[in-house]
Amino acid sequence: MLLKVAELSRSTFYYQVKAQQLDDRHAGLKRRIHALYERHKGRYGYRRITAALRQTGEQVNHKTVQRLMQHLGLKSLVRPKKYRSYRGQQASVPNLLARQFQAERPNQKWVTDVTEFNVRGEKLYLSPVMDLYNGEIVSYSMQKRPAFSLVGGMLKKALAKLADQDAPLLHSDQGWQYQMPAYRRKLAEQGVTQSMSRKGNCLDNAAMESFFGTLKSEYFYLNSFDTIEQLQAGIRHYIHYYNHERIKSKLKGLSPVQYRAQALSA
Repeated sequence: MLLKVAELSRSTFYYQVKAQQLDDRHAGLKRRIHALYERHKGRYGYRRITAALRQTGEQVNHKTVQRLMQHLGLKSLVRPKKYRSYRGQQASVPNLLARQFQAERPNQKWVTDVTEFNVRGEKLYLSPVMDLYNGEIVSYSMQKRPAFSLVGGMLKKALAKLADQDAPLLHSDQGWQYQMPAYRRKLAEQGVTQSMSRKGNCLDNAAMESFFGTLKSEYFYLNSFDTIEQLQAGIRHYIHYYNHERIKSKLKGLSPVQYRAQALSA
């Protein structure tokens, strides 16, 4: 009688009842999805949420996670990434990396670059080194001016982490810092091979550009900052998160540090 009054068919009514029961069966899963979403501050979409759930031993289909996230109104807050190029003076160092961004072992191939942040008219420069084996940020330095000490400090910390048998290839763009005699001399002393992108070609250092895009879209653009010091502290926290917690699909759903530890223990 009620269905007739509401002009609702029996099939539609029972479909909705079944759908509500299905959502109730996933109540616990929805809570876990929401907790992961909040823990990663909205940076994870349904693919990474699925991978994170599977890390805990929960066998769940990615389509189920996607549907439940849509029901909860949860979606990644990350902006699309953009490549940016830096044009330095023409250098004589060849491009030995040649866009071969895969490495077979840790400390085989490194990439580096410098990026700029602006907070209320003040600038902050970040110089990191990434290991292409697992995408881990090996070392980094930050300064308010793009002086040579920015890159020099980064390099000193990175080289200190090498074992005696390690002799990585270190790739950069043609920035003036990487052409300085002091920089090149330090690489030669440590047995590190230098490689440089072709002039004005950001794709030659796409792995580092991708990290900068991820850092800015997942952290910098999602927050506001009153001071450079506040941004510096946030970047330090994010890089630790990126290395130790943020999972990657190409690393079999592990973070860079987890992937390296698993490989070394195998």
